[in-house]
Amino acid sequence: MNTASPYMKAAMAQARAAALRGEVPVGAVVVAPDGQILAAAGNRTRELNDPTAHAEVLAIRAACAAVGSERLRNHDLYVTLEPCPMCATVISAARIRRLYYGAADPKSGGVAQGPRIFAHPQCHHVPEVYDGIGEDEAAALLSDFFKAMRG
Repeated sequence: MNTASPYMKAAMAQARAAALRGEVPVGAVVVAPDGQILAAAGNRTRELNDPTAHAEVLAIRAACAAVGSERLRNHDLYVTLEPCPMCATVISAARIRRLYYGAADPKSGGVAQGPRIFAHPQCHHVPEVYDGIGEDEAAALLSDFFKAMRG
């Protein structure tokens, strides 16, 4: 699977929209067992004045509301950047089946970097994880955003 995946394309569209709002360009989509995109979101921490308003959290909240459950068993999550520790914990709590992400996040990641949330014995659910999906495009979007911010 690569950037051509319709799901990662949808997540990238959310990331680009976040960048246009002045948010760190991260996008996420939750895919239902039937293959339909159930929820999509981009970062909104600045807009909502909410440090928890990461793309993954917003998409998972919307998907849970849509299915009427705090669990998203058999659902997949596509996100443009490696989830941070907070988001990785939410992914586990929601029982996401598979996590696909684009760019690695050596500074703030919580899956393959840093605390590696899914490797902890306290982690009750570990999704299947697939990294590097559309990595170049996602990394370029982030790099361009931060270059523009620095002026």
